Amino acid sequence: MSPQEVARTLEEAHQRIRSARTDYDGDLRTGIDLGTATCVITVVDAEGMPVWIDFDRTAAVRDGVVVEFAAAAAAVRKLKATAEAELGVELHNAATAFPPCIGEADSRACRFVLEGAGFDEVTLIDEVSAANKTLEVTDGVVIDVGGGSTGVGVFQSGALTALDDRPGGGHHLDLILAGSRGLTVAEAEELKRTGTDDHLAILRPGIERIGSSIRDLTRGAEHLELHLAGGALMLPGADTTISKYLGRSVRAYPHALLITPLGIARYAS
Repeated sequence: MSPQEVARTLEEAHQRIRSARTDYDGDLRTGIDLGTATCVITVVDAEGMPVWIDFDRTAAVRDGVVVEFAAAAAAVRKLKATAEAELGVELHNAATAFPPCIGEADSRACRFVLEGAGFDEVTLIDEVSAANKTLEVTDGVVIDVGGGSTGVGVFQSGALTALDDRPGGGHHLDLILAGSRGLTVAEAEELKRTGTDDHLAILRPGIERIGSSIRDLTRGAEHLELHLAGGALMLPGADTTISKYLGRSVRAYPHALLITPLGIARYAS
């Protein structure tokens, strides 16, 4: 898929946030992104196009690990009920994703959360593969920067040839901004989301730390373009900072925080 097509799809997804599309055909598929800062539900049609997106602020998941099972299940149950009411259908099956390398037990906990929220059948997929279900990168590096970690997948000739992650993500940028500006972490997160570039100089060390993780996880694949997914680096200049730090081509996308949630839904049965 071309970058222009991806951008159009992500714009359509943005339009579907708490605004249902009614002109869809076929069965619906559901994805649940259990993020560190936000839990997102995405419903897509048979063609994988967005129909409904909603979110709930929750801290029940940390670095891909479910730390408050009841709170996570309650958030998903609420999002599920709202989606069903808006769409006039019951949602039985769903997919969810986990950061690379968190371990089988922790990834299964994500499935248990969805089952506890009322989903009958749950598909599990790693977050990088989910992101690439949206981006459809054939030869390149897909980077999913979450709240707690940075997942990196190397794709060559359409195959995932390397997958790993490192600590460091949006939460760590919040900590830097909070300490610099004398804010709470929650206030720093909101300030970071304002979309201005006033914070780039302050956050540069944290962004370059993410760049260092990318460099370490892509040795031997330096010729491949980097594709950024996730909301953590959606501040102006972050992609340029990483590009200059690594001396590599970096592609950013509008509404990048929707890339992985949309891909998760496309993996659902």
